Amino acid sequence: MRSRRWWTLWLVVSALLTAEAPAQAHVLNTGFGPFYDGLTHPFVTPEDLLPVVALTLLAGLRGAQYGRWVLFTLPAAWLAGMTVGVVLVPHGSAAWLTCGLTIVLGALVAADWQVPLPVVSGSAVLLGLVHGGTNGVGLAQAQSGALGMAGITSALFVVVALLAGPVVALHALWARSVVRVAGSWIAAMGLLMLGWTVRAAGG
Repeated sequence: MRSRRWWTLWLVVSALLTAEAPAQAHVLNTGFGPFYDGLTHPFVTPEDLLPVVALTLLAGLRGAQYGRWVLFTLPAAWLAGMTVGVVLVPHGSAAWLTCGLTIVLGALVAADWQVPLPVVSGSAVLLGLVHGGTNGVGLAQAQSGALGMAGITSALFVVVALLAGPVVALHALWARSVVRVAGSWIAAMGLLMLGWTVRAAGG
């Protein structure tokens, strides 16, 4: 059973880390309606998915209590951010903060630091509000509304639930080391996204 959990974790992380470029802020039109547009959005948006995976890995390394907090705090904060984004449609870009969060969270996973629960929970709130606000702008442009928000929130809940559990169950040193390597890859992807952001700003 533990071997099966490990391979599930490895396949999910490998798939998430194969993204090569950041996606746009708009919501993908799947043709199946606003809910499914929102449901697929995190999976095709690396700048949203990578920090979520990093935060989930960090919580999983710290234990079940951390995983439960992130499981409920992150989707709730993301939903709040989307609500603000849809209603206010703020101008400007959070790309710098997005890259920074990805780099920091990935580095924390790679270092396997003993991060206190309030810090992890606060990171979930910050991540949810920032990325949720950006998603809200895209939802407003796509006129996806509440169904789109429900889809994105559901996708986040599923990602955290499926990923945190197997990580919590990992006790072997080599297995935790692989998770830490995944964190370093996420941090590297954050640096690449930062480079793209700088290049876009300069161009």
